[in-house]
Amino acid sequence: MRLRSRLHRWDKRLFKAVANAHLPGFESVLPPLSNAANNAVLWGVVAGGLAFTGRRRLRRAATRGLLAISVASPLANIAAKRAFNRKRPLPDILPLARVLRTPTSTSFPSGHSATAAAFATAVAMEAPRRVSVPVGVVAGAVCFSRVYTGVHYPGDVVAGAAIGVAAGLFTRRLWPQVGEAVPVLRRTPQRARREEPEGGQSE
Repeated sequence: MRLRSRLHRWDKRLFKAVANAHLPGFESVLPPLSNAANNAVLWGVVAGGLAFTGRRRLRRAATRGLLAISVASPLANIAAKRAFNRKRPLPDILPLARVLRTPTSTSFPSGHSATAAAFATAVAMEAPRRVSVPVGVVAGAVCFSRVYTGVHYPGDVVAGAAIGVAAGLFTRRLWPQVGEAVPVLRRTPQRARREEPEGGQSE
């Protein structure tokens, strides 16, 4: 409990530092970007654009990205939020231009950060850098926007992003990458003898 209290104090200090930061132009970019990521709509649009190119690698990147979101979103928005039940920060120290409507869900972890990190991680596993890097930059901006607009503590964002990265990597277990060997059950001598027809002869 003492460690938890200390982490919460550090989290509040970081939140105040971001709240007091004045970054020219960010007020007109980050709040709309954060809203665009509601319900993973932003990532659905990006996935549609990648698929529309008709290129196999980009279609796979889009599919893997959506698969990663389907894993990360329930983990962050249902399981983890119910388990921790953390209250949202009070945005009263932020400029009004940055404040978003406070969601009704609990604060820890950030669902937006989880889906952003999941999609970016999955896309990076399939797409070339000229595509995956911009997607990663946008995902990072979405994560930062959740603190900058006052709806999450930095710790919420870090935890959500960690869930997202893990979900993106987990998609390899569900759908191997191109050129990745699919695990094959090796036959042991004992199993081979059990599978051999009676009489030791094959038909």
